[in-house]
Amino acid sequence: MSLNFSEEEIQRYARHILLADVGGTGQAKLRAAKVLIVGAGGLGSPLGLYLAAAGVGTIGLLDDDVLELSNLQRQIAHSTDRVGTPKVASMAEAMRRINPLVSIETHNQRLDAGNVAALVGAYDIICDGTDNFTTRFLVADACVAARRTLISAAVLRFEGQLSTFKPHADPEGPCYRCLYPEPPPEGLVPSCSEAGVLGSVTGVMGTLQATEVLKEICGIGTSMSGWLLVWDALRMEFRKIRLRKDPACSVCG
Repeated sequence: MSLNFSEEEIQRYARHILLADVGGTGQAKLRAAKVLIVGAGGLGSPLGLYLAAAGVGTIGLLDDDVLELSNLQRQIAHSTDRVGTPKVASMAEAMRRINPLVSIETHNQRLDAGNVAALVGAYDIICDGTDNFTTRFLVADACVAARRTLISAAVLRFEGQLSTFKPHADPEGPCYRCLYPEPPPEGLVPSCSEAGVLGSVTGVMGTLQATEVLKEICGIGTSMSGWLLVWDALRMEFRKIRLRKDPACSVCG
């Protein structure tokens, strides 16, 4: 890990380097890190923009959707003139405009059992910002198998949830299936397209997700491993719920 920075990097990341808990060493860790964002939508947008701005060296974007007008109410990395284009291409353009020094890798494909292991294994930290349980469980199981840290966020209507799962690094830390052993029956939990979501809620949760990624890379602060953060926007209430490892978990137990 090189601590040599160009003059442009020193100026760009000056506010990070000034932080005693980050400094040049932390910024070098960010530059060396590889993060995969699964979902270039409401959560992925602020997440990707902040990771690019922070100087995370390699950022992968995985999504097979095309941008629609209804996305723009919350997916702030995109713009009206890009409607009809692949989301990963649109989001990569926005991220490169913020920081051309980072490498953006686009994966315009659907995640499935055939490609998940290779994609997850190519990155250090995986961020789940999807809105369907099939993909969530696929990503979560692959992270355990590949010993990768998973930072997961979810939103619906006026609420958000956030947690970090890294049982490979935290012996007491649960995996995603310790919290949700199986996907809910189809149709039980509506998606945002069915139930709606306040656009700014995705912005808050995606930004919190980005913060946890930066903390994990730099090794600072308290990890969200073993905790679930729940936010009720209408009451403006945050709660932290303790999560326990399930000894009988089918994946990490």
